[in-house]
Amino acid sequence: MATDPLPAPTRRKDLMDRLAAPHLYDVAVIGGGATGLGVALDAAARGFSVVLVESHDFAKGTSSRSTKLVHGGVRYLAQGNISLVREALHERMTLLANAPHLAQPLPFVMPSYKCWETPFYGIGLKLYDALAGKAGLRSTEFLNRSETLACLPTLQPQGLKGGVKYWDGQFDDARLALALARTAARQGALLVNYCGATGLIHENGKLVALHVQDQEKHPEDGRSFELKARCVVNAAGVWVDQLRLLDGQAIGRATQPMIAPSQGVHIVVDRSFMPTDHAMLIPKTADGRVLFAVPWLGKTILGTTDTPRHDLAREPLPFKEEIDFILRESSRYLNRAPGPADIKSIWVGLRPLVKPTNDDAASTQALSREHTVLVSKSGLVTVTGGKWTTYRAMAEDVLDQCFAAGLLPARKGMATDHLKLVGAQDSAIRISDSPGIHLYGSEAAAVNSLPGAGRELGGGLTEAMVRFAARYEYARCVEDVLARRSRLLFLDAALARTVAPEVATLLLQENGLDPQLDAFSALCSQYLRLTDRGVGLK
Repeated sequence: MATDPLPAPTRRKDLMDRLAAPHLYDVAVIGGGATGLGVALDAAARGFSVVLVESHDFAKGTSSRSTKLVHGGVRYLAQGNISLVREALHERMTLLANAPHLAQPLPFVMPSYKCWETPFYGIGLKLYDALAGKAGLRSTEFLNRSETLACLPTLQPQGLKGGVKYWDGQFDDARLALALARTAARQGALLVNYCGATGLIHENGKLVALHVQDQEKHPEDGRSFELKARCVVNAAGVWVDQLRLLDGQAIGRATQPMIAPSQGVHIVVDRSFMPTDHAMLIPKTADGRVLFAVPWLGKTILGTTDTPRHDLAREPLPFKEEIDFILRESSRYLNRAPGPADIKSIWVGLRPLVKPTNDDAASTQALSREHTVLVSKSGLVTVTGGKWTTYRAMAEDVLDQCFAAGLLPARKGMATDHLKLVGAQDSAIRISDSPGIHLYGSEAAAVNSLPGAGRELGGGLTEAMVRFAARYEYARCVEDVLARRSRLLFLDAALARTVAPEVATLLLQENGLDPQLDAFSALCSQYLRLTDRGVGLK
């Protein structure tokens, strides 16, 4: 097995000193989610000088709250969006090849309880295979009743006719985002989390710089910086309209919001409710929505919902009807259905869906899942929409638009479709397995060389992993470690709360900074809102 040497440290002082140094960047990116990190990596790989600022942690928002699927989008095929499916299937294979330690193929089973469902869905999935072409994983199979139950042993057997088995992929979204950030840094980009863009600077109607501020300090203490850049990319996800409004006000142009947020809720339960390495997909539930049951890091994820939301909360609460929907529909298809007391964690993400031009969509299911790139009169480049699977193609499109607008000179550079991400290696690991050192890929030996490699704190997390997160993975507080460097908050919030004090002690040793333990304990209560009975649903 190939191993990587110890990586370059991500010391906060070094990053802030670089940020403070006068420099004219080619590209400044606002937003450290999948899209912004993809743009930063693409631009740096082409040889441009790049800076990226993120007001919170990398992948803190939508990019750590996905359904953990690398997929072409079976439901988009049903909607007739062939171009989106074809692009996503190509990008699925690229992602699986560039980060094999964080993304692998996963078999899905669609159970059939009506005689027409197996041939109907099977033919559609054969078309899915055909669209994938050489990027296909394995062929779709028609299953009889016993074969379906062999794949999904806890499936409700009453009335079961058979099923269809097809292949997509799954991944660890937050750790993939971190790998993008660290790979971009290897290419020379400067990336800083907890440093937010607070203003835009225009000269003669053109955007020329950003005001940014260190978010780790109180407003009166935090250092402010002015970052000059030839091209500014607004990749703030569901929050892109806030920057677009500032830009419009500066140049005297009215700006209409382009984002209609959609809320997705996921529930995590023990693997015993679906003890298999196959995922279940119900393409059409009682009210027409999709239901997934996905094995992930030793647990099972149930979801997801698709509900319009009008606020932009950083930690949105689920609506009671969303929890009811997931539990109710799960009980229809699993012979031992989970109840509220079985929930290990609940998380909510906001999807940045793009409004149609006439603003008359009745539901978020009608809004565009494709990405949009806009270049304003001042030169602000805004990118939003899309999905995790196509982050790399979105980044390429952003750079193409920058070239077309004359903001940057056209340059090919290193093709990211063959650029391996930090830690990439060939292996037989599975994301459905319990979390552990395998998620570090070729950096596993580097992690295990640190103090505390043999001391597990809980949930597969070791002392060495915490130290590695602080020294080499930009981790600043307990939440960074237990929500995104490790996924323990998303897997078992009660266990995360138990482990948190030891993590806080280690982070204080490593960073010399308040690790925000009390804030994380409160966050755990929110992720446990049903089992603790202490926090009500909206």
